[in-house]
This record gives sequence, structure tokens and C-alpha cells, in this order.
Amino acid sequence: MSRVPGWLGRLGAGLSEMSERLDERRAEVEREGAEAAPAPAKASAPVPEEFPQDAVLVPAPRPDPAHAVPWGVRVAAEAGWRLLVLAGTLWVLIRVISAIQLVVMAFVVALLLTALLQPTVARLKRAGVPGGAATALTAILGFVVIGLMGWFVTWQVMANIDNLSDQVQDGIDDLRRWLLNSPFHVTDKQINGIAKNLRDAIGNNTDSITSAGLEGVTVVVEALTGILLAFFSTLFLLYDGRRIWEWTLKLVPAAARPGVAGAGPRAWATLTAYVRGTVIVALIDAIFIGLGIYFLNVPMAVPLAVFIFLFSFIPLVGAVASGALAVVVALVTQGVFAAVMTLAVVLAVQQIEGHILQPFILGRAVRVHPLAVVLSVAAGGMVAGIGGAIVAVPLVAVTNTVVGYLHTYSREQALRHGPRPRGATASNVAPVTAAPAGDAEDQPAPAAEPPAQDA
Repeated sequence: MSRVPGWLGRLGAGLSEMSERLDERRAEVEREGAEAAPAPAKASAPVPEEFPQDAVLVPAPRPDPAHAVPWGVRVAAEAGWRLLVLAGTLWVLIRVISAIQLVVMAFVVALLLTALLQPTVARLKRAGVPGGAATALTAILGFVVIGLMGWFVTWQVMANIDNLSDQVQDGIDDLRRWLLNSPFHVTDKQINGIAKNLRDAIGNNTDSITSAGLEGVTVVVEALTGILLAFFSTLFLLYDGRRIWEWTLKLVPAAARPGVAGAGPRAWATLTAYVRGTVIVALIDAIFIGLGIYFLNVPMAVPLAVFIFLFSFIPLVGAVASGALAVVVALVTQGVFAAVMTLAVVLAVQQIEGHILQPFILGRAVRVHPLAVVLSVAAGGMVAGIGGAIVAVPLVAVTNTVVGYLHTYSREQALRHGPRPRGATASNVAPVTAAPAGDAEDQPAPAAEPPAQDA
């Protein structure tokens, strides 16, 4: 009985010692784990139900300011700054054109003359004439014809100036007698007062008239310079227009080159159709109005017809100005009846021109709304005077053709290849190889576009 408690005591003592060792070992392991483990993140700590008074709140992230602006305002802003860039570019372009107005006008006139003369060069080449000889012959012939027209008008005016002065004086006397006997109750004192006011106005503005005459010398020099520039530009465009166009295409970015290469021939076809149609319409106007005033015995009928032909190149304004000139000459030389008949002839021919000739001759090649014609002529006249009024309508017609083609081209490309990815560069677009050098008539024309010209 006495040994049992001793054995149990030893066993208990051993277990107690083993438990102490295990506790010491566990404590060492916990100390090593606490030293090696990273500090726990604050976000992982449980959030108490009630924050203490000294707790720090982390603010929520703010949204992007672009997303805070309403969508309509963002669209308006995007369109607004693009419009500002376009307006600034247009303003700079107008300033540059105004600074070199003489060169620009000479080149535009050369383009119009090239569109008029190029078919003759093509016919001569098909007949076997070398390109240089065909170009020189056509250009010289065209400028000789223009020079002869100017010389003929000047000769007719100088030859009939004395007779015209007498007729004008007689016409003024007849008009004065008609006003005195008319139902308007015009008195001789009123007529003399009007004449005196005119003489005083001319006398008071003598300095302005003299300065205008001196400025006229500068205008003549600039006109001669412009004529020479237009002549040489026409020669080079007729002879080497296709290579000039190919060189121009190299300046266009590769991504836009296919569209520009297709728009060029169409723009040239529109310009050619406009120039040819305008020449035909102006010639018909001049012939029929000239015959009308000739049979009415209006003096200088042929020079007036030439003026009508030249003024017909200015849409709307030219027809009114040339018709008014013919009516005034008929009034002061032949009387009221001749003036009324001249006005009737002018109005009849212009109505036939506007409703029959222009739609039939120009057709669908040059389709510009009348409002666009009026606004373009007014804007061209304000920017560059008579020259700007002349080139405004063909410029609008060509722009309309180019914009319409590029719109159709981009839509076809989108249907064929899908929408173009944003940020696409020229490396994503296959380059367009330039057409082989040579004349446009020698190259096969594409099926869906007019044949390319030399310029």
C-alpha cells in the first residue's frame, strides 16, 4: 500500500516536468512566430460599431472631372474648339492670299485658261503634233485671240468716241426736254440745279480723281505682271500638268492620298465643264444681245457685245452690269423707246440663259444652289474684288464635288473594310503608287470616273 503512492508521485512529477517543457517550447515558438510575422494591416482590423472621437476618416476618391461635366456640354466644347481651329486656319489662309493676291489670281486664271485650252492640246497630240509644239501653238493662239478681242474693243471705242460724244449730248438734251414735258412736273431750275451739283462734285473731288489716276498706273503695272504670270503658268500647266499633279499628291499624307487621288480628276472635270459651259453661254448672250442692239441702231453694238461676253463670266452681277450699260447707252443715244426695247432684249436673253441654256449646257456637272452662288460671289468680291467674284463660283463648284466624293469614298471604305480604328496612322494604310508620267489622254480611264486631264 505504501509503494503505490510513491509510484504515483514519481509519475505525476514526470508529467509535470514534461508539461513545463512543452509550455516553454510553445512559448519559444510563439515568440519566434511573432517576430517573423508582418504587422497586420489596419484595414483588416474589425470596424467597431461606434467610432471613438479621435478616429481619422479616409475620404472617398473623387470622380474624374471629365465625367462630372454633362455630356451635351462636352460635345459642345469639343465642337467649339475644333471650329475655333478651323476659323483660325481660314483667317490665316485669307491673310496669306491677300498678301500674295496677284500671284494667286494669276494662277487661278491660268487654271481656268488651261481648262479651256487643254482639249485643243489633246486633239493636236492625237493628230501627231509633239507635246511641246501643241502646247505652244495652243497657248499662243489663245492669247492672240484674247489680245485681238481687247484691241478690237479699244479700237471701236476710240473710233466712235467723237460720234458717241455728240450722240450723248443730243441724248441728254432730248432727255431734258422730255423731263420738262413729262407729267413729273420737273422744272428747268431743278435740272440746272442737278447739273450744277454734278459739276461741283467733280470739282471738289479733283484731288481724288487725280490720285485715282496715279493709282491707275500701278494697277496697269500689276495687271501686266499678272498677265505674264498667267501666261507662263498656263504654258507649264498645259505641257506638264500631269507631273505637277503627281508631285502634289506626294505632299498629301499617305492615309488621305487615295481619296485625294480620286477627287482630283473629278474636280478637274467639274472645273472644265464650268469653264466650257460659261464660255458657250457668254458667247450666246453676246451674240443675241449684240444683234438686238444692232437692229435698234444703238452705237458701238459690237464693243457692247464684247463687254457683255466678258461680264458674263461674273455670275449674276456681270449680267446685270452689262445689261445696264447697254440700256444706258441706248437711252442717251437713241431715246427712251430704244432703251426700253434694249431692256426687253436683255431680259429675254437672260431669262432664256438662266432657265434653258445653263441647265442644258452645264447639266449635272456643276450643280450649285442659287443662294450659294449669290453668297459666294458677294464673299469673293469682298475679298478680292472682281477677280474674286469671277473665281468664287467655280471654287464653290469644285469644293462641292470634292467634298461629295470624299464623303462617298469614306463611306465605301467603311463598308468594305469596317470602321477605321482610332489613332490609325499612315503605316496602317497601303500607299498609293503614282500614275506613270505622261499625258492623261494616253492613260486608260477608270470605269467609274472621268478621264484624268493634264492639269
